[in-house]
Amino acid sequence: MLSLDSPQLILGSQSPRRRELLARLGVRFKVISADIDESPLPDEGAQHCVRRLAEAKATAIWQCQDISLPILTADTVVVVDDRILGKPRDKAEACAMLEQLSGREHQVMTAVCVRDSKGQESLLQTSRVSFATLTAQEIRAYVATGEPMDKAGSYAIQGLAAAFVRELQGSYSGVVGLPLFETRQLLHRFGIKTAL
Repeated sequence: MLSLDSPQLILGSQSPRRRELLARLGVRFKVISADIDESPLPDEGAQHCVRRLAEAKATAIWQCQDISLPILTADTVVVVDDRILGKPRDKAEACAMLEQLSGREHQVMTAVCVRDSKGQESLLQTSRVSFATLTAQEIRAYVATGEPMDKAGSYAIQGLAAAFVRELQGSYSGVVGLPLFETRQLLHRFGIKTAL
């Protein structure tokens, strides 16, 4: 059993979902958010973008804080037709994204990065998610709940949108925002102990 004293690392994310997932590993952490521009670069592929953003968050925290703890950061994108679907700006954009996902498969990519005084390592986990065909009424009703508004691709698999998911191939926790299997391995490589 891990002790409840000082934190083992810094989680560079304000996401309550990432905090909850990391806590499941039994890791003690404190949260410091990274303030970076998360816009994709022109003609940037999704894999490169998500990994670049996870690494940029770690670098931003490392450079701006007087810290000695390792930093863990992550970024998640939803990809359909080689196009990144970020967080919707408004309800109309959320509806448009869900229409794109309706009745088809898309990818969810999550990059995880750990940085400490000795170096930095990142990894990429990709899952495939298939949605049922959604009616316009179902899309409007879901968007009206407000759940899609701060989520990549305009949906939360851990929330009401679970009812839309016909099939998932890959990591459920990765789609939520932090792939636990890969994160645990990465933390162990940096000497950070987990509950298991």
